[in-house]
Amino acid sequence: MLYNLLSKLATAFRRPRAPALVLPIALAGLALAAAGCGNSVPGDGVANVDGEVIEKRDFERWLNAAARSQQAQPGAAPTQVALPDPPEFRKCAAARIRQPAQPGTPKPNEQQARDLCRQEYGLLRDQVIQFLVSSQWIEAEAADRDIEASDGEVDKMFDEQKRQSFPSDPEYRQFLQASGQTERDLKFRVRLDVLSNKVREDIVKGKANATDAEVRDFYNRNKGQFGQPERRDLSVVLTEKEAEAKRARDAIEGGKSFAEVAKRSSIDEASKKQDGKLTGVAKGQQEAALDRAVFGAKKGELVGPERTQFGWYVFRVDKVTPGSQQSFEQARETIRAQLRSKKEQDALTAFVRDFQKEYKEKTNCARGYTIAQCKNGPKLADPASPEAQGAPQGGGAPPTQGGGQSAPPTQGGGQAPPSGGGGGG
Repeated sequence: MLYNLLSKLATAFRRPRAPALVLPIALAGLALAAAGCGNSVPGDGVANVDGEVIEKRDFERWLNAAARSQQAQPGAAPTQVALPDPPEFRKCAAARIRQPAQPGTPKPNEQQARDLCRQEYGLLRDQVIQFLVSSQWIEAEAADRDIEASDGEVDKMFDEQKRQSFPSDPEYRQFLQASGQTERDLKFRVRLDVLSNKVREDIVKGKANATDAEVRDFYNRNKGQFGQPERRDLSVVLTEKEAEAKRARDAIEGGKSFAEVAKRSSIDEASKKQDGKLTGVAKGQQEAALDRAVFGAKKGELVGPERTQFGWYVFRVDKVTPGSQQSFEQARETIRAQLRSKKEQDALTAFVRDFQKEYKEKTNCARGYTIAQCKNGPKLADPASPEAQGAPQGGGAPPTQGGGQSAPPTQGGGQAPPSGGGGGG
């Protein structure tokens, strides 16, 4: 997934569970934070961003909303939710102990429950500080660029998200009650999203053009990305010893089918289950010796025994699907879009480095509230680093239930015997 430098508030309204604080701006999807030294933080504040004080009462209100959003299930009443109660966490621990244990998981004792509550509180505290500090950052940056979010723009985006998430007004009201947020809170977040989108547009304006010469040069250097290699469908038998492979070949030449011989003699269980079929094999996917033999063979030719690191192969090429190549004209617009996207990303990454440095110097946090965005906090991750690119969406907001998928393993590299259907596509 491409990590956008200015993340959307796409999860502002979630029906399956009330949303945790989602940082709508994250300027680079980085974990935003705040720090101390410089601007003083008054006793009733948690941070000071260039003279703008974030008050404790606002922090506590958003903290309670974050706790409700994270813990409340659909339809749960606020009284059922255990809010954080530092420093002892007695109520939170008691609520945890009362909760039914998951099957196979023992209930925590009081100390374990307190430790869990303390850990969760620390995470929520940092996320809320990140949200509030980054809100100040984006508003200050927007003001510097003379960018505004009109009430009409905010209302339009708010109404669209509300309509998509809640079919009825009672469901929306139930969500507000369970999440501990008000409509004003939600519109505040939507306003930040509008501002962040406009800031992003301003950053990349005029910096994402891709000339015809750049597009053609990319095509010439990356032709392989715009074509499909030749693929071959095989019938195979794999044996441990050469003598067994010779007997398998003799049986096939004598009229036995590959399916019958593979079932009796092959040690490759995957292709054996497919009647000896191995489909969609592209050059370079198989062990080197087998790869050379397969792509040196003619269609219909019985080949083998061929020695490989996995054993002895007898095979036949049943089908050859020629490779294809997109022309420059066919690939032109796809390449142009890729180049524009990269230029936008580069412009945003470059901006973020300066942005973070500038606003971190202007941000002081009270003791006990310091995070990476604070002047006295830990070092911020470089926006181009793997750590930053893999940071949670929303600059440190609790992770949402996601659709991340693991790519299926592919054949090749001589790591294992080829299996039926491997490399097909």
